[in-house]
Formats: sequence, structure tokens, C-alpha cells
Amino acid sequence: IGDITESSLTKHLRELEADGFITRYDYKEVPPRVEYNLTDLGKSFLPVFEHMKQWGDENLSD
Repeated sequence: IGDITESSLTKHLRELEADGFITRYDYKEVPPRVEYNLTDLGKSFLPVFEHMKQWGDENLSD
């Protein structure tokens, strides 16, 4: 996913899970398959994130 290392992505996903923003489901398959979903808390943050993105789009240049 973009320019993020696998270890960095894993670290951030674990933090989001620990904070209650996402859930993780391990299918216990070979090859490994894991699914992440937003919790109600995570979904409640979407409007905040959308406003932050809009502000960034309007105020930050590339």
C-alpha cells in the first residue's frame, strides 16, 4: 500500500485495533488472509477525517 513498509503498516493497524477503531479477523488460511473492519468508534470518526482531508486539499500544496 503506497510507500509504507509492512512492519509500519502492521504497527499502525495494531494501534488502531488496540484503540478500538478497527477489528481484525484472521481467516487462518494458507496463504494468510486477514480482514480489517471499522468499529462503530471508527465509523464515528469518518466525518472528522473527511473534514481534515478537505482542509488539507484546500490549504496544502503538493
